Amino acid sequence: MWEAVRRLSEPEPSADITIIIVAAFGIAVNAATALLFMSGRKGDFNIRAAFLHMASDALVALGVVVAGAAILWTGWLWLDPAISLVISAVIVVGTWGLLRDSVNLALDAVPPGIDGQAVESYLAGLPGVTEVHDLHIWGMSTTETALTAHLVRPEGGPADALLLSVAHELEERFGIGHATLQLETGADALACRLAPAEVV
Repeated sequence: MWEAVRRLSEPEPSADITIIIVAAFGIAVNAATALLFMSGRKGDFNIRAAFLHMASDALVALGVVVAGAAILWTGWLWLDPAISLVISAVIVVGTWGLLRDSVNLALDAVPPGIDGQAVESYLAGLPGVTEVHDLHIWGMSTTETALTAHLVRPEGGPADALLLSVAHELEERFGIGHATLQLETGADALACRLAPAEVV
């Protein structure tokens, strides 16, 4: 963008048929590579980043072809930096969501697509559970999500089958594959009721 702004005030000849032909090959190669990443881009940040990178390269090559042909046709040298600015803006808009999701992953925020309130409601509705606290949901990687929570269950009762069922349901319903649940019963449950609850 910086170079494009500079070249708007100081246009330079840049287009010839060789550049246009090479850029046309660039469109084909980069677009074909982007198609290889297209199917997996929604479930993995890394694949989405690779897809956006290759799609951006294809877009830049397309801009070179369009600008080169138009400059050869009209002689308007300002078209090259103008199209560069348009492509830069498209790339920024197209990658903004990836930047946001990457920052959220780095900050251990709840991953996009997971409704924290829905998860809390599900846990609170489990048999015998009277309270859920210290609930944390975060991305362990670009494809794996973790959860920790304390479940207050004053009456106690068999826990193994419940925990196994809850872990399975969290993965099936919410895509949370790593769940660590602490059951608090008896005196532990009473102590938790006296302490302030925390949900993150």
